Amino acid sequence: MEEYHNWQCYGNSHRFSFCQYPFIISIAAKKVIIQRDSEQQMISIARQSLVDKVSRRQKPDMNMLFLNVKVRRTHLVSDSLDELARKRADLKKKLKVTFVGEAGLDMGGLTKEWFLLLIRQIFHPDYGMFTYHKDSHCHWFSSFKCDNYSEFRLVGALMGLAVYNSITLDIRFPPCCYKKLLSPPIVPCDHNTLVGISDVTLDDLFQIMPELAHGLSELLSYEGNVEEDFYSTFQVFQEEFGVIKSYNLKPNGDKIPVTNQNRKEYVQLYVDFLLNKSIYKQFAAFYYGFHSVCASYALLLLRPEEVEILVCGSPELDMSALQRSTQYEGYQKTDLTIRYFWDVVLGFSLDLQKKLLHFATGSDRVPVGGMADLNFKISKSDTSTNWLPVAHTCFNQLCLPPYKNKKELKQKLIIGISNAEGFGLE
Repeated sequence: MEEYHNWQCYGNSHRFSFCQYPFIISIAAKKVIIQRDSEQQMISIARQSLVDKVSRRQKPDMNMLFLNVKVRRTHLVSDSLDELARKRADLKKKLKVTFVGEAGLDMGGLTKEWFLLLIRQIFHPDYGMFTYHKDSHCHWFSSFKCDNYSEFRLVGALMGLAVYNSITLDIRFPPCCYKKLLSPPIVPCDHNTLVGISDVTLDDLFQIMPELAHGLSELLSYEGNVEEDFYSTFQVFQEEFGVIKSYNLKPNGDKIPVTNQNRKEYVQLYVDFLLNKSIYKQFAAFYYGFHSVCASYALLLLRPEEVEILVCGSPELDMSALQRSTQYEGYQKTDLTIRYFWDVVLGFSLDLQKKLLHFATGSDRVPVGGMADLNFKISKSDTSTNWLPVAHTCFNQLCLPPYKNKKELKQKLIIGISNAEGFGLE
């Protein structure tokens, strides 16, 4: 952190800093820098709120130190977007979530579930903001024109909040999304400067729309007469709400035929249209939303693929690594119940392993530092073996009754992890 602060202070001077060569800094170290930077911003913003309150001779309230989001499960998306829009000035405070009508206190677990449920709903095809591409298993921005792009800004803010609060999200954006998110990494002072525009290639399109990219690749390698056999122009068509609309890739594009000589230009303009121009307003709003929370010089240290890991964590579950790093309270790792537990868990399908991770930690993703970073703990629950396991997601803790045999443990564990939404107090 001292190295990072010196780099911030001295900037582009001739003084040496490892931060000038971020490729030698590990992603785990960069995560620490971003976390500490976020924490310092949170403390600074909270302190300023406190000073403002005292200077107006008003009684300080603990709630003013947090970004308090209060939502109903039945209106999750609308309530969340309303809260974030209303409390834009508080986005850099520590996040606390309350579900209306539930007794759960947010020590981190409610925040994790809020992100999980909200992302699941926002990215649903019926919501219309993002299109899911089955061939590539990823989401991309809908190019449909709309009157208000504020919801894209709020989704960007949501993703920024996740990084800012060290929460991993199950978002399936292609790598070029993160390249665009760092274009540029620091928000320009001039609001007329274009943002979210990056140099995109056919390889980027392959990661989103492989079938279309394959067709364009075939066009580039075609050995016959492109103009006579394809009969295409510098005009493309898109369907919007059942209506086919045409767009020129360059002025008078509908009158310019694609030939063997200009086909490379055609493919580049088409890719640029799909990944930059057709979604510019949507992505610009998303960009500004993300950076409204995550504005930090630490982003200059990151490559696009590292931003993706910070946002999404890793989907690779290594339950053997989790077993090696697990801590125990009331149990020894050689106890029969614990041996039954790991026999069952290591034999689970990937889907059930993800459910267990979600049940115990509030997320089915693995953080940057791997399973060891979860600080997973299994505690002995002095309750009847008729009870199901209980999880404290704020502390990544699983409370396990001393089940007498493997069959009973497996049955109770599957019931528990398969019914894991909602919070209550014992």
